[in-house]
Amino acid sequence: MSDAPTEVRPFRVEVPESELEELRRRIGATRWPSKELVTDRSQGVQLAALQEVARFWTSEYDWRRCEARLNALPQFKTEIDGLNIHFIHVKSAHENALPLIMTHGWPGSVVELLETVGPLTDPTAHGGRPEDAFHLVLPSIPGYGFSEEPTELGWGPIRIGRAWHELMQRLGHTRYVAQGGDVGSQVTDAMSRLGLDGLLGAHTNLLTPALGDPVALSASPPTEEEQAALDQLAAFQATGTGYFVEQATRPETIGYALLDSPIALAAWMIDHDTDAYEKIAGAFVDKQPSGNLTREHIVDNITLYWLTGTGASAARSYWEEGQENARLAVSGNPPATVPVGFTSFPGEIWRTPRSWVERAYPDVIYYNAVEKGGHFAAWEEPQLFSEEMRACFRSLRPTG
Repeated sequence: MSDAPTEVRPFRVEVPESELEELRRRIGATRWPSKELVTDRSQGVQLAALQEVARFWTSEYDWRRCEARLNALPQFKTEIDGLNIHFIHVKSAHENALPLIMTHGWPGSVVELLETVGPLTDPTAHGGRPEDAFHLVLPSIPGYGFSEEPTELGWGPIRIGRAWHELMQRLGHTRYVAQGGDVGSQVTDAMSRLGLDGLLGAHTNLLTPALGDPVALSASPPTEEEQAALDQLAAFQATGTGYFVEQATRPETIGYALLDSPIALAAWMIDHDTDAYEKIAGAFVDKQPSGNLTREHIVDNITLYWLTGTGASAARSYWEEGQENARLAVSGNPPATVPVGFTSFPGEIWRTPRSWVERAYPDVIYYNAVEKGGHFAAWEEPQLFSEEMRACFRSLRPTG
Protein backbone atom coordinates (compact mmCIF):
# COMPACT_ATOMS: atom_id res chain seq x y z
CA MET A 1 0.00 0.00 0.00
CA SER A 2 1.05 3.59 -0.51
CA ASP A 3 2.30 5.68 2.40
CA ALA A 4 -0.18 8.35 1.23
CA PRO A 5 -3.43 6.41 0.60
CA THR A 6 -5.18 9.26 -1.21
CA GLU A 7 -2.27 9.81 -3.59
CA VAL A 8 -3.05 9.31 -7.29
CA ARG A 9 -0.01 7.62 -8.82
CA PRO A 10 0.83 7.24 -12.54
CA PHE A 11 0.83 3.65 -13.76
CA ARG A 12 2.34 1.87 -16.78
CA VAL A 13 1.90 -1.68 -18.03
CA GLU A 14 5.27 -3.40 -18.35
CA VAL A 15 5.03 -7.17 -18.77
CA PRO A 16 8.35 -9.08 -18.69
CA GLU A 17 9.09 -11.01 -21.87
CA SER A 18 9.53 -14.16 -19.77
CA GLU A 19 5.81 -14.08 -18.89
CA LEU A 20 4.84 -13.93 -22.57
CA GLU A 21 7.16 -16.83 -23.34
CA GLU A 22 5.60 -18.85 -20.51
CA LEU A 23 2.13 -18.05 -21.85
CA ARG A 24 3.04 -19.37 -25.30
CA ARG A 25 4.61 -22.48 -23.74
CA ARG A 26 1.47 -23.25 -21.78
CA ILE A 27 -0.73 -22.81 -24.85
CA GLY A 28 1.51 -25.20 -26.75
CA ALA A 29 1.23 -27.78 -23.97
CA THR A 30 -2.59 -27.81 -24.01
CA ARG A 31 -4.31 -31.21 -23.71
CA TRP A 32 -7.21 -30.90 -26.13
CA PRO A 33 -10.57 -32.68 -25.72
CA SER A 34 -12.14 -34.59 -28.59
CA LYS A 35 -14.40 -32.72 -30.97
CA GLU A 36 -17.94 -31.96 -29.78
CA LEU A 37 -20.64 -34.34 -31.01
CA VAL A 38 -23.03 -31.62 -32.19
CA THR A 39 -22.88 -29.00 -34.94
CA ASP A 40 -23.66 -26.02 -32.70
CA ARG A 41 -22.45 -24.64 -29.35
CA SER A 42 -24.91 -26.63 -27.24
CA GLN A 43 -22.04 -28.69 -25.77
CA GLY A 44 -19.86 -25.63 -25.22
CA VAL A 45 -17.03 -23.90 -27.05
CA GLN A 46 -16.34 -25.69 -30.31
CA LEU A 47 -12.94 -27.30 -30.80
CA ALA A 48 -12.22 -25.70 -34.18
CA ALA A 49 -12.89 -22.20 -32.81
CA LEU A 50 -10.65 -22.63 -29.79
CA GLN A 51 -7.82 -24.24 -31.75
CA GLU A 52 -7.89 -21.24 -34.08
CA VAL A 53 -7.69 -18.98 -31.03
CA ALA A 54 -4.62 -20.92 -29.92
CA ARG A 55 -3.00 -20.75 -33.33
CA PHE A 56 -3.54 -17.01 -33.60
CA TRP A 57 -2.48 -16.42 -29.99
CA THR A 58 0.89 -18.15 -30.46
CA SER A 59 1.75 -17.30 -34.08
CA GLU A 60 0.27 -13.88 -34.94
CA TYR A 61 -0.78 -12.08 -31.77
CA ASP A 62 1.37 -9.28 -30.31
CA TRP A 63 0.64 -8.29 -26.70
CA ARG A 64 3.03 -5.35 -26.99
CA ARG A 65 0.56 -3.62 -29.28
CA CYS A 66 -2.12 -3.75 -26.56
CA GLU A 67 0.41 -2.71 -23.95
CA ALA A 68 1.28 0.32 -26.08
CA ARG A 69 -2.42 1.22 -26.47
CA LEU A 70 -2.89 1.17 -22.72
CA ASN A 71 0.29 3.10 -22.02
CA ALA A 72 -0.70 5.76 -24.56
CA LEU A 73 -3.56 6.68 -22.22
CA PRO A 74 -3.23 8.33 -18.79
CA GLN A 75 -3.34 5.41 -16.35
CA PHE A 76 -3.21 5.68 -12.57
CA LYS A 77 -3.61 3.82 -9.30
CA THR A 78 -4.93 5.09 -6.00
CA GLU A 79 -5.86 3.42 -2.73
CA ILE A 80 -9.57 3.43 -1.86
CA ASP A 81 -11.04 1.54 1.09
CA GLY A 82 -7.82 -0.42 1.50
CA LEU A 83 -7.39 -1.49 -2.15
CA ASN A 84 -5.21 -0.13 -4.93
CA ILE A 85 -7.58 0.72 -7.77
CA HIS A 86 -6.38 0.99 -11.37
CA PHE A 87 -8.10 3.44 -13.70
CA ILE A 88 -7.75 5.34 -16.96
CA HIS A 89 -8.52 9.06 -16.75
CA VAL A 90 -8.78 11.00 -20.01
CA LYS A 91 -9.69 14.65 -19.75
CA SER A 92 -11.38 16.29 -22.70
CA ALA A 93 -9.91 19.43 -24.23
CA HIS A 94 -13.42 20.81 -24.65
CA GLU A 95 -14.70 23.33 -22.12
CA ASN A 96 -17.51 22.21 -19.80
CA ALA A 97 -17.03 18.51 -20.57
CA LEU A 98 -19.22 16.29 -18.37
CA PRO A 99 -17.35 13.78 -16.16
CA LEU A 100 -18.41 10.19 -16.88
CA ILE A 101 -17.32 7.03 -15.06
CA MET A 102 -17.90 3.80 -17.00
CA THR A 103 -17.66 0.33 -15.48
CA HIS A 104 -16.77 -2.74 -17.53
CA GLY A 105 -18.23 -6.20 -17.02
CA TRP A 106 -17.24 -9.87 -17.05
CA PRO A 107 -15.58 -11.36 -19.04
CA GLY A 108 -14.51 -7.87 -19.95
CA SER A 109 -12.05 -5.29 -18.70
CA VAL A 110 -11.04 -1.75 -19.54
CA VAL A 111 -9.97 -3.23 -22.89
CA GLU A 112 -13.63 -3.46 -23.96
CA LEU A 113 -14.03 0.31 -23.47
CA LEU A 114 -10.86 1.62 -25.15
CA GLU A 115 -12.44 2.39 -28.52
CA THR A 116 -14.97 4.72 -26.86
CA VAL A 117 -12.25 7.02 -25.49
CA GLY A 118 -11.88 9.06 -28.67
CA PRO A 119 -15.59 9.53 -29.47
CA LEU A 120 -16.45 10.42 -25.87
CA THR A 121 -13.59 12.79 -25.05
CA ASP A 122 -13.08 14.30 -28.52
CA PRO A 123 -16.55 14.26 -30.12
CA THR A 124 -15.73 16.82 -32.83
CA ALA A 125 -13.33 14.28 -34.36
CA HIS A 126 -16.03 11.59 -34.33
CA GLY A 127 -19.19 13.23 -35.63
CA GLY A 128 -20.22 15.03 -32.45
CA ARG A 129 -20.28 18.58 -31.11
CA PRO A 130 -18.00 20.27 -28.56
CA GLU A 131 -20.87 20.34 -26.06
CA ASP A 132 -21.08 16.51 -26.28
CA ALA A 133 -17.66 16.02 -24.65
CA PHE A 134 -16.96 13.93 -21.56
CA HIS A 135 -14.07 13.69 -19.13
CA LEU A 136 -13.74 9.91 -19.00
CA VAL A 137 -12.82 7.67 -16.05
CA LEU A 138 -12.48 3.92 -16.70
CA PRO A 139 -11.70 1.98 -13.49
CA SER A 140 -10.86 -1.71 -13.24
CA ILE A 141 -13.22 -3.50 -10.84
CA PRO A 142 -11.40 -4.85 -7.74
CA GLY A 143 -10.02 -8.27 -8.61
CA TYR A 144 -10.05 -7.51 -12.35
CA GLY A 145 -7.08 -6.46 -14.46
CA PHE A 146 -4.62 -4.17 -12.70
CA SER A 147 -6.82 -3.39 -9.69
CA GLU A 148 -5.89 -5.12 -6.46
CA GLU A 149 -7.70 -8.30 -5.48
CA PRO A 150 -9.88 -8.05 -2.35
CA THR A 151 -8.57 -9.98 0.64
CA GLU A 152 -11.79 -9.68 2.66
CA LEU A 153 -15.48 -10.24 2.02
CA GLY A 154 -17.90 -7.50 1.14
CA TRP A 155 -16.73 -6.11 -2.20
CA GLY A 156 -20.10 -6.30 -3.93
CA PRO A 157 -21.65 -3.68 -6.24
CA ILE A 158 -22.63 -1.34 -3.38
CA ARG A 159 -19.13 -1.13 -1.95
CA ILE A 160 -17.64 -0.74 -5.42
CA GLY A 161 -20.15 2.02 -6.17
CA ARG A 162 -19.10 3.90 -3.05
CA ALA A 163 -15.46 3.47 -4.05
CA TRP A 164 -16.21 4.88 -7.52
CA HIS A 165 -17.86 7.91 -5.92
CA GLU A 166 -14.76 8.44 -3.77
CA LEU A 167 -12.60 8.12 -6.88
CA MET A 168 -14.58 10.78 -8.76
CA GLN A 169 -14.41 13.17 -5.80
CA ARG A 170 -10.67 12.57 -5.49
CA LEU A 171 -10.21 13.45 -9.16
CA GLY A 172 -12.11 16.70 -8.71
CA HIS A 173 -15.23 15.49 -10.54
CA THR A 174 -17.75 16.60 -7.93
CA ARG A 175 -20.69 16.39 -10.38
CA TYR A 176 -20.70 13.45 -12.76
CA VAL A 177 -22.68 10.68 -14.48
CA ALA A 178 -22.17 6.89 -14.48
CA GLN A 179 -22.59 4.08 -17.00
CA GLY A 180 -22.25 0.30 -16.89
CA GLY A 181 -23.08 -2.93 -18.68
CA ASP A 182 -23.00 -6.54 -17.43
CA VAL A 183 -21.34 -6.50 -13.96
CA GLY A 184 -20.90 -2.77 -14.50
CA SER A 185 -24.67 -2.39 -14.72
CA GLN A 186 -24.98 -3.75 -11.18
CA VAL A 187 -22.39 -1.27 -9.93
CA THR A 188 -24.10 1.59 -11.75
CA ASP A 189 -27.54 0.50 -10.55
CA ALA A 190 -26.21 0.44 -6.97
CA MET A 191 -24.77 3.94 -7.39
CA SER A 192 -28.15 5.23 -8.60
CA ARG A 193 -29.75 4.04 -5.32
CA LEU A 194 -27.12 5.23 -2.83
CA GLY A 195 -28.06 8.93 -2.75
CA LEU A 196 -24.54 9.96 -3.77
CA ASP A 197 -24.08 13.73 -3.62
CA GLY A 198 -22.87 14.81 -7.04
CA LEU A 199 -24.10 11.86 -9.12
CA LEU A 200 -26.34 13.50 -11.72
CA GLY A 201 -27.62 10.44 -13.57
CA ALA A 202 -26.94 6.91 -14.74
CA HIS A 203 -27.18 4.79 -17.89
CA THR A 204 -27.09 1.02 -18.31
CA ASN A 205 -27.49 -1.42 -21.19
CA LEU A 206 -28.43 -4.44 -19.06
CA LEU A 207 -31.44 -4.20 -16.77
CA THR A 208 -30.12 -5.47 -13.45
CA PRO A 209 -33.51 -5.64 -11.64
CA ALA A 210 -34.77 -8.05 -14.32
CA LEU A 211 -32.26 -10.61 -13.09
CA GLY A 212 -34.18 -10.85 -9.85
CA ASP A 213 -37.81 -11.11 -10.98
CA PRO A 214 -38.57 -10.21 -14.60
CA VAL A 215 -42.18 -11.29 -14.23
CA ALA A 216 -42.69 -8.55 -11.62
CA LEU A 217 -41.64 -5.97 -14.19
CA SER A 218 -44.17 -7.17 -16.76
CA ALA A 219 -47.79 -6.27 -17.17
CA SER A 220 -50.43 -8.89 -16.41
CA PRO A 221 -50.79 -10.37 -18.93
CA PRO A 222 -47.39 -9.43 -20.48
CA THR A 223 -47.42 -7.30 -23.61
CA GLU A 224 -46.13 -8.87 -26.82
CA GLU A 225 -42.78 -7.13 -26.37
CA GLU A 226 -42.55 -8.22 -22.73
CA GLN A 227 -43.39 -11.82 -23.59
CA ALA A 228 -40.65 -11.87 -26.22
CA ALA A 229 -38.16 -10.66 -23.61
CA LEU A 230 -39.39 -13.25 -21.10
CA ASP A 231 -38.96 -15.97 -23.71
CA GLN A 232 -35.40 -14.81 -24.44
CA LEU A 233 -34.57 -14.75 -20.74
CA ALA A 234 -36.05 -18.21 -20.21
CA ALA A 235 -33.96 -19.61 -23.07
CA PHE A 236 -30.82 -18.05 -21.59
CA GLN A 237 -31.61 -19.41 -18.12
CA ALA A 238 -32.17 -22.88 -19.60
CA THR A 239 -29.02 -23.15 -21.70
CA GLY A 240 -26.67 -20.22 -21.08
CA THR A 241 -26.14 -19.67 -17.36
CA GLY A 242 -23.52 -22.34 -16.64
CA TYR A 243 -20.77 -19.76 -16.14
CA PHE A 244 -23.05 -17.64 -13.96
CA VAL A 245 -24.04 -20.49 -11.62
CA GLU A 246 -20.45 -21.72 -11.26
CA GLN A 247 -19.03 -18.27 -10.52
CA ALA A 248 -21.88 -17.35 -8.18
CA THR A 249 -21.62 -20.57 -6.16
CA ARG A 250 -18.15 -22.14 -6.73
CA PRO A 251 -15.76 -19.45 -8.01
CA GLU A 252 -12.76 -21.00 -6.29
CA THR A 253 -13.30 -24.33 -8.05
CA ILE A 254 -13.27 -22.90 -11.56
CA GLY A 255 -10.49 -20.52 -10.52
CA TYR A 256 -7.94 -23.36 -10.38
CA ALA A 257 -8.38 -24.02 -14.10
CA LEU A 258 -8.51 -20.33 -15.03
CA LEU A 259 -5.13 -19.62 -13.44
CA ASP A 260 -3.44 -22.82 -14.63
CA SER A 261 -4.40 -23.06 -18.32
CA PRO A 262 -4.65 -20.14 -20.77
CA ILE A 263 -6.82 -22.24 -23.08
CA ALA A 264 -9.21 -23.07 -20.22
CA LEU A 265 -9.34 -19.35 -19.46
CA ALA A 266 -10.06 -18.50 -23.11
CA ALA A 267 -12.80 -21.13 -23.38
CA TRP A 268 -14.45 -19.96 -20.15
CA MET A 269 -14.42 -16.31 -21.21
CA ILE A 270 -15.66 -16.95 -24.76
CA ASP A 271 -18.61 -19.10 -23.63
CA HIS A 272 -20.87 -16.26 -22.43
CA ASP A 273 -23.99 -15.99 -24.59
CA THR A 274 -24.96 -17.27 -28.03
CA ASP A 275 -24.82 -13.93 -29.85
CA ALA A 276 -21.41 -13.00 -28.44
CA TYR A 277 -20.04 -16.52 -28.92
CA GLU A 278 -21.06 -16.65 -32.57
CA LYS A 279 -19.49 -13.26 -33.22
CA ILE A 280 -16.25 -14.22 -31.44
CA ALA A 281 -16.06 -17.62 -33.13
CA GLY A 282 -16.76 -15.96 -36.47
CA ALA A 283 -13.87 -13.56 -35.95
CA PHE A 284 -11.52 -16.56 -35.72
CA VAL A 285 -12.99 -19.33 -37.85
CA ASP A 286 -14.49 -17.18 -40.62
CA LYS A 287 -12.10 -14.22 -40.19
CA GLN A 288 -15.20 -11.98 -40.10
CA PRO A 289 -15.19 -9.62 -37.09
CA SER A 290 -18.42 -8.10 -35.86
CA GLY A 291 -17.77 -4.40 -35.63
CA ASN A 292 -14.84 -3.78 -33.32
CA LEU A 293 -14.92 -7.34 -31.94
CA THR A 294 -11.74 -8.36 -33.78
CA ARG A 295 -9.40 -11.28 -33.13
CA GLU A 296 -6.75 -8.91 -31.76
CA HIS A 297 -9.12 -7.17 -29.34
CA ILE A 298 -10.63 -10.45 -28.14
CA VAL A 299 -7.20 -11.90 -27.37
CA ASP A 300 -6.09 -8.58 -25.81
CA ASN A 301 -8.80 -9.05 -23.20
CA ILE A 302 -8.06 -12.73 -22.54
CA THR A 303 -4.33 -12.02 -22.28
CA LEU A 304 -4.95 -9.23 -19.78
CA TYR A 305 -6.77 -11.70 -17.51
CA TRP A 306 -3.93 -14.22 -17.88
CA LEU A 307 -1.07 -11.80 -17.25
CA THR A 308 -2.75 -10.28 -14.19
CA GLY A 309 -3.81 -13.66 -12.81
CA THR A 310 -7.36 -12.45 -12.19
CA GLY A 311 -9.44 -15.33 -13.51
CA ALA A 312 -10.35 -16.54 -10.03
CA SER A 313 -10.77 -13.15 -8.34
CA ALA A 314 -12.98 -11.90 -11.19
CA ALA A 315 -15.13 -15.03 -10.93
CA ARG A 316 -15.42 -14.43 -7.18
CA SER A 317 -17.16 -11.10 -7.84
CA TYR A 318 -20.25 -13.09 -8.89
CA TRP A 319 -20.31 -14.79 -5.49
CA GLU A 320 -20.15 -11.35 -3.84
CA GLU A 321 -23.04 -10.12 -6.01
CA GLY A 322 -25.10 -13.14 -4.96
CA GLN A 323 -24.46 -12.49 -1.28
CA GLU A 324 -25.38 -8.82 -1.67
CA ASN A 325 -28.56 -9.60 -3.63
CA ALA A 326 -29.60 -12.05 -0.89
CA ARG A 327 -29.19 -9.34 1.75
CA LEU A 328 -31.16 -6.84 -0.36
CA ALA A 329 -33.96 -9.39 -0.80
CA VAL A 330 -34.41 -9.22 2.98
CA SER A 331 -33.75 -5.54 3.67
CA GLY A 332 -35.20 -4.15 0.44
CA ASN A 333 -33.50 -2.26 -2.36
CA PRO A 334 -34.09 1.51 -2.14
CA PRO A 335 -35.35 3.24 -5.29
CA ALA A 336 -33.01 5.09 -7.62
CA THR A 337 -32.64 8.72 -6.63
CA VAL A 338 -31.20 10.00 -9.93
CA PRO A 339 -32.47 10.09 -13.52
CA VAL A 340 -31.71 6.89 -15.46
CA GLY A 341 -31.26 6.16 -19.16
CA PHE A 342 -31.23 2.84 -20.97
CA THR A 343 -30.20 1.56 -24.39
CA SER A 344 -31.50 -1.79 -25.63
CA PHE A 345 -29.13 -3.60 -28.02
CA PRO A 346 -30.61 -6.37 -30.21
CA GLY A 347 -27.93 -8.98 -29.46
CA GLU A 348 -28.26 -8.68 -25.67
CA ILE A 349 -29.27 -11.83 -23.78
CA TRP A 350 -32.77 -10.36 -23.70
CA ARG A 351 -34.16 -7.29 -25.42
CA THR A 352 -35.39 -5.13 -22.56
CA PRO A 353 -38.75 -3.40 -23.18
CA ARG A 354 -39.18 0.23 -22.19
CA SER A 355 -41.99 -0.80 -19.82
CA TRP A 356 -39.52 -2.82 -17.72
CA VAL A 357 -37.13 0.10 -17.44
CA GLU A 358 -39.93 2.45 -16.40
CA ARG A 359 -41.11 0.03 -13.70
CA ALA A 360 -37.56 -0.46 -12.43
CA TYR A 361 -36.69 3.25 -12.19
CA PRO A 362 -38.91 6.15 -11.11
CA ASP A 363 -37.27 8.74 -13.39
CA VAL A 364 -36.41 7.44 -16.87
CA ILE A 365 -35.01 10.28 -18.96
CA TYR A 366 -33.90 8.27 -21.98
CA TYR A 367 -34.71 4.98 -23.71
CA ASN A 368 -33.65 3.81 -27.14
CA ALA A 369 -33.73 0.46 -28.93
CA VAL A 370 -30.89 0.49 -31.46
CA GLU A 371 -30.46 -1.78 -34.46
CA LYS A 372 -27.04 -3.37 -33.92
CA GLY A 373 -24.75 -4.45 -31.13
CA GLY A 374 -24.94 -7.07 -28.42
CA HIS A 375 -23.92 -7.84 -24.86
CA PHE A 376 -20.50 -6.19 -25.28
CA ALA A 377 -22.05 -3.08 -26.79
CA ALA A 378 -19.27 -0.55 -26.16
CA TRP A 379 -16.68 -3.03 -27.43
CA GLU A 380 -18.59 -4.12 -30.52
CA GLU A 381 -20.09 -0.77 -31.60
CA PRO A 382 -18.05 2.01 -29.92
CA GLN A 383 -19.29 4.81 -32.19
CA LEU A 384 -22.96 3.93 -31.76
CA PHE A 385 -22.46 3.40 -28.05
CA SER A 386 -20.81 6.82 -27.72
CA GLU A 387 -23.69 8.45 -29.58
CA GLU A 388 -26.06 6.84 -27.06
CA MET A 389 -24.07 8.33 -24.17
CA ARG A 390 -24.26 11.80 -25.74
CA ALA A 391 -28.02 11.51 -26.29
CA CYS A 392 -28.77 10.09 -22.85
CA PHE A 393 -26.85 12.61 -20.79
CA ARG A 394 -27.47 15.72 -22.90
CA SER A 395 -30.27 16.94 -20.64
CA LEU A 396 -28.10 16.59 -17.53
CA ARG A 397 -25.28 18.83 -18.67
CA PRO A 398 -24.85 22.14 -16.84
CA THR A 399 -26.24 25.13 -18.75
CA GLY A 400 -24.86 28.62 -18.89
